[in-house]
Amino acid sequence: MIIGLTGSIASGKSTIAKMLADYGLPIVDADLVARQVVEPGSETLAKIAEAFGSDVIQEDGTMDREKVGALIFHDPEQRTGLNGIIHPAIREEMIRQRDEHLANGAEVVVMDIPLLFESKLLHFGEKILVVAVSEDVQLERLMKRNGLDEVDAMARIKSQLPMQVKIDGADAVVYNDGTVEESEQQLKKILASWGIAVK
Repeated sequence: MIIGLTGSIASGKSTIAKMLADYGLPIVDADLVARQVVEPGSETLAKIAEAFGSDVIQEDGTMDREKVGALIFHDPEQRTGLNGIIHPAIREEMIRQRDEHLANGAEVVVMDIPLLFESKLLHFGEKILVVAVSEDVQLERLMKRNGLDEVDAMARIKSQLPMQVKIDGADAVVYNDGTVEESEQQLKKILASWGIAVK
């Protein structure tokens, strides 16, 4: 079974992903893959240098994220160009990692994709698991975690799809407002209902 795991900013998705990993389930992490595909010497990084100029590569061979960020920040066309290079590479690598886990005998693979709904990647998972949190708790956690004031934190929350849209599109939801233990109890129940036994 392939589980698509997602949530919203400061919903505690990483906590749930860690629990799943601790249960021994292989995780394909979209954020990690996004860094892997632009590692020095990668084909994707070569394409980025070709499109944006060689000065976006630093002396140590890594991508100059600040420079690339500045180029695409005010230019939607450049941003589309960059996404057109990076997103297919990320998807391809995620599928490759998923297939490798399956080939190695994994019966369950978790696809951890923060923007699962926004990127329209629901087909990546046979079951969609959403980590949800009430807006008050989300706002408080985000302000605390990122050192943001309420206006900035709220702007980040509002830039994502509403939580309710994700809840409505999920096969199961972990409501993460309470304690870690409460969230874990919910997670174990969901996995059991899907026939996945964990310790």
